[in-house]
Amino acid sequence: MNEVYEKLKKCHEIVAKKITFKPELALILGSGLGDFCDTMDVKETLPYSEIEGFPKSTVAGHKGQFVFGYSDGVPIVAMQGRVHYYEGYPVQDVVLPTRLMRLMGAKTLFLTNAAGGINPAFHAGDFMLITDHICSLVPSPLIGANIDELGTRFPDMSEVYSRRLRTIIENSAAAEGVPLQRGVYIQTTGPNYETPAEIRAYGRLGADAVGMSTAIEAMAARHCGMEVCGISCISNLAAGISANPLSHKEVQETADRVAPLFRKLVARAISDICAGK
Repeated sequence: MNEVYEKLKKCHEIVAKKITFKPELALILGSGLGDFCDTMDVKETLPYSEIEGFPKSTVAGHKGQFVFGYSDGVPIVAMQGRVHYYEGYPVQDVVLPTRLMRLMGAKTLFLTNAAGGINPAFHAGDFMLITDHICSLVPSPLIGANIDELGTRFPDMSEVYSRRLRTIIENSAAAEGVPLQRGVYIQTTGPNYETPAEIRAYGRLGADAVGMSTAIEAMAARHCGMEVCGISCISNLAAGISANPLSHKEVQETADRVAPLFRKLVARAISDICAGK
C-alpha cells in the first residue's frame, strides 16, 4: 500500500473509533477565525494530539482540534487550526487533514484564511471570495506515487473553486448585507512575510491576495472529488502596499474585529450550500 495512504487510513481508523458523527461539509478555520465553532451545536471534539501520526499545528491562535456538530442543521466537521508547510511538515502531511475529512464523509470543503491584500482596492477587514489560485511556489501535494483510492494521476484543476458554490456564497453575502470582494489567491511557503518586490511580482501574475495556506488543501480536495469553496479575510495590506511592518498580531487583531461578520457570512453560506440554493 502507498505509504501516504497507509498513514491516512490509520488516522481514519483512530477517528472512527473515537467519533460517531458523520459530517457532510468540512470547514477549515484560518488564523483568528476559530471562534466560529462557538456558533455551532457541538456534538463531539477530537484534539489532533489524540490521532497518532497526525501533524500538530504550532501557530498561536490555532487550538488544534476537530469540532463536530451542526451549523443551522448542517452536519459539519470544523478544523480549529490547520497545519502549514512552513512548520516543517512534508506537503503530504499538510493535506492529510483534508483527505481525512473526506474519508469521514465530507463531500464539500469550505476553506478560510487570513491573507494579505495585494489588490489596491482591498482594505484590511474585507472578505474575498476565492475565484482561483496560484500555487507554483509550493510543492504540489500530489507529487509522488498517486493514491488511486482517492483520485486520478492527473486531476483537472480548471475549476478548483466551484462556480456553483461561488454563486451561492455571493447570494448569501448579499442576503446578509456583507460586502464581498472577489479575487485570486496565491500561496507562498512562509513563514516570513513577502518582500515588496515579491508582492509587485505576484500582483503582475494576477494575484489579489497572498497567504501561507489553502491552495494545496484545495488541490488535494479536488483530487479526491470534493467540491471546494473559499473565503479570505484580508487581515492586512501586503508588504510595499502597507506603510507599516507586517506582524501576526495585526492579522489576529483584524480577524477578531471582523469575526461577527465572518461568522454570519459563513453560517449563512453553509446553510445555503447544503440547501442547494
